Amino acid sequence: MPGDRLTAEDRRRIAEGLAAGLTYAEIARRLGRSRSTVTREIARNGGPHGYQAARAQHTTSWRARRRKRTPHTDVPHTTDNRDVRTAREFEEQFVAMMIETGLAPMTARVLAALFLSEGGSLTAAELVQHLRVSPATISNAIKWLEQREMVVREREARRVRYFVDVDVWYHTWAASARAMAIWADTTRHGAGIFGTDTPTGDRLRTTSQFFELLGHDMAQAAEHWRQTLSMQRQR
Repeated sequence: MPGDRLTAEDRRRIAEGLAAGLTYAEIARRLGRSRSTVTREIARNGGPHGYQAARAQHTTSWRARRRKRTPHTDVPHTTDNRDVRTAREFEEQFVAMMIETGLAPMTARVLAALFLSEGGSLTAAELVQHLRVSPATISNAIKWLEQREMVVREREARRVRYFVDVDVWYHTWAASARAMAIWADTTRHGAGIFGTDTPTGDRLRTTSQFFELLGHDMAQAAEHWRQTLSMQRQR
């Protein structure tokens, strides 16, 4: 039924649909599910290139067992119960690193909290309690992360839980590669307008060459990682 949780058979059909090159919308129609349900399922379990039905089923079962066994807390924690102060210190270091490399402070704090939580997920209320900020502040940070496919959401009864996407870094890197391609195309167009025999045109041409090469290398690196991760999951 559309309102029920996905079954092992549903996941097998999703994997078959991806292998056949079907769109998410077509897979959803064949399952009688919403497109958002299929999209979240694939995003949380390896993405379109790394999705495996058996692994997705196992991971979902593990999450369900863990939730029953261990209540969620607002403090990111580790499975070996390391000192909370040490975990907090690392969280601050993790946040500082992300801010230094370009992420907005609150977005970095939200991503770090999700990333360091035991299950890689927290509700909005848990994020509010942990970070001691308003729900609106959490919502804005989550929106930015969702737009870049860095987190996904799943509804649990009357609340929404946010998960760090298993392919978060692949998506981020691939998005950066696409941005480089846009820069390359735009500056190449500008070089044609101004003429490469002019200082402005020459500057635009050189910029275009730089971003074209950088984007190509980034796309290759992202694909190499995807293939490596896929092989690791098959072992």
